[in-house]
Amino acid sequence: MRRPPSPRPLPPVFLMLLLLLLPPSPLPLATGDPLPTESRLMNSCLQARRKCQADPTCNAAYHHLDSCTSNVSTPLPSEEPSVPEDCLEAAQQLRNSSLIGCMCHRRMKNQVACLDIYWTVHRARSLGNYQLDVSPYEDTVTSKPWKMNLSKLNMLKPDSDLCLKFAMLCTLNDKCDRLRKAYGEACSGPRCQRHVCLKQLLTFFEKAAEPQAQGLLLCPCAPTDRGCGERRRNTIAPSCALPPAAPNCLELRRLCFSDPLCRSRLVDFQTHCHPMDILGTCATEQSRCLRAYLGLIGTAMTPNFVSNVNSSVALSCTCRGSGNLQEECEQLEGFFSHNPCLTEAIAAKMRFHSQLFSQDWTDSTFAVVTHQNKNPALRPQSWMPSLFSCTLPLILLLSLW
Repeated sequence: MRRPPSPRPLPPVFLMLLLLLLPPSPLPLATGDPLPTESRLMNSCLQARRKCQADPTCNAAYHHLDSCTSNVSTPLPSEEPSVPEDCLEAAQQLRNSSLIGCMCHRRMKNQVACLDIYWTVHRARSLGNYQLDVSPYEDTVTSKPWKMNLSKLNMLKPDSDLCLKFAMLCTLNDKCDRLRKAYGEACSGPRCQRHVCLKQLLTFFEKAAEPQAQGLLLCPCAPTDRGCGERRRNTIAPSCALPPAAPNCLELRRLCFSDPLCRSRLVDFQTHCHPMDILGTCATEQSRCLRAYLGLIGTAMTPNFVSNVNSSVALSCTCRGSGNLQEECEQLEGFFSHNPCLTEAIAAKMRFHSQLFSQDWTDSTFAVVTHQNKNPALRPQSWMPSLFSCTLPLILLLSLW
């Protein structure tokens, strides 16, 4: 019996064309953001610590440095660091280990343990000099689409405010709805416990899909629409999440520095939302600044909108009683309330959200692709249809072959 002819292999030139036409990374149509594993980090502090444990010299130096950092409080930027000589020697022994330069990720498992390691060896990076602008988080490149179905919003009035529409989109997503209800219950009622409320807020902005979390908090409102502005401001439940009496901003920062997670989020915010000159040139792009800003929600440094009529944000603290540290306190306060990088990043995201609901889509279901890449063509304004523009020539090519 004659065997059927085996399929001919594609010529090399066709294989090259296929590689060029395919997108740079898979784009599954999923709504969740999987937690990054250690292996996805270039140099996870957890992995680096395990390597150090296998080396007796490195392990002994780490343990000694760990006892140093637990006995010596972290200095504020205005204070001179004081590090004992034996601690500096331990830091010197770690300078050639894999612990130097290790990083963490905001959505990784065992994040707090990773950050503890980072801040323990941070003295080894600078030999005692405290550097506020060194973020412990690796700025990973991601491209995850967020599938939306606008047809389900037909139950709302056409003129409904966008904050209500984004709230409805969250309700229609099981994960987002579950996380939102959890912090809603923890942050409501006259007897709400602030630490429980903050924990649930932190969980929401860490585990909910980033476009959904940003949509809830950064939804655009007309200046005259106080109901929309109130909904936006109450996303962070100011009656429970924020302190009842505004503390001094420097004392608030000192409290934040005592917690590795809060300290890491504040450093990450300064890294990515830092104006580099008087012209307002920003250290990194807007998407990174917004991610760092949302990372502060649920910590002691939780910011929020000032009122229901504009998009100005601020910390819930005051600089009264700062004494000779008045200028430093005002700089910290102004980093939120008068930060051109943060202000423009929030305004740009609100414009993007406004355009999202003004598009005349032929199909009510589409996916928004969010990117964190330095290539301007791969920023959040990129759309899923661009993927199909690549796959269409591929289909035609295979049909011809």
